[in-house]
Amino acid sequence: MKLRHLFILALTLSLPFAAQAERIKDLASVGGVRSNQLIGYGLVVGLNGTGDQTTQTPFTVQSLKSMLAQLGISIPPNVNPQLKNVAAAMISAELPPFAKPGQTIDITVSSVGNAKSLRGGTLLMTPLKGADGQVYAIAQGNLVVGGFGVSANDGSKITVNIPSVGRVPNGASVERVVNNPFAVGDNLYLNLHSADFTTATRLAQAINDVMGPGTAEPADATSVRVNAPRDAGQRVSFVSLLENIDVQPGEGAAKVVVNSRTGTVVIGQNVHIGPAAVAHGSLTVTITEGATISQPAPFGAGQTVAVPTSDIEIKEEFDRMFMFSPGVTLDEIVRAVNQVGAAPGDLVAILEALKQAGALRAELLII
Repeated sequence: MKLRHLFILALTLSLPFAAQAERIKDLASVGGVRSNQLIGYGLVVGLNGTGDQTTQTPFTVQSLKSMLAQLGISIPPNVNPQLKNVAAAMISAELPPFAKPGQTIDITVSSVGNAKSLRGGTLLMTPLKGADGQVYAIAQGNLVVGGFGVSANDGSKITVNIPSVGRVPNGASVERVVNNPFAVGDNLYLNLHSADFTTATRLAQAINDVMGPGTAEPADATSVRVNAPRDAGQRVSFVSLLENIDVQPGEGAAKVVVNSRTGTVVIGQNVHIGPAAVAHGSLTVTITEGATISQPAPFGAGQTVAVPTSDIEIKEEFDRMFMFSPGVTLDEIVRAVNQVGAAPGDLVAILEALKQAGALRAELLII
């Protein structure tokens, strides 16, 4: 993307515009209403010779023996089955808030051994535990794998995407309810996605305008405390009303974000520059290697040889200086930098120099 297009995009996103209200649902979440991470260890069977190499992953054989023992099948200790259609895997899932027993959730199955692919495999019944060690879901099902790999006898192979990871839609059944503090106490908290004192104050004022004075009070830059009914049904209806109240969020802090890897520069709306003069130029050094043929005089005893030569050309571009007046807007910053034709790398240098000179009234973030 050319620098001109980049600045047009930044200008479009950052020029002053009519403030638009947003719903509380889009600005904040209800305290305590959160998902929980689950994890488990299990076996994937039915693979077409792409499972773990048991000589290098002994835990796969140990897991298989333990599972078969629970089913009443015993394998002698000195026997190690050489399996190719079994793979050990870790199962991860996200348990949504208010999930009830009998509901299903999606799971992700990832190989932990050296299995080449999980395509066509079936996950055997695996308990999924939470951070407290309790079982909250049971997973089982046929895997859906988006990648595949093909290899030849000479060692060449082709792999598309990641065949060692798969998913099972609705592959786990919820078995336990997670205790939730949603309906406990006389208050509930609304936690902002982005901490901001102005937004927290306006959110509380908007709730008081709709629900009545004293209903909400900002606790800090992130949380707003709201008086809510104790009855669970009434509290659900109360939160439903809260979520749809419109709030005008506060404007973000002045920031300039620079991605040093891609050269992307995004300038925020409230960025201003103090009085400063900037001159930008570039120095180009070109070295051309060549050879000159040296011949001896007629009837001489010398030999014809090639003598290496180097031509060095130095070219310096002198662009005119431009000056920033006090309170320069983003529009003027874009116009001034475009006039000198600064590349993304040069623009970063200009911004850093302005920050060091104390003229850039914004936070410079380089990621």
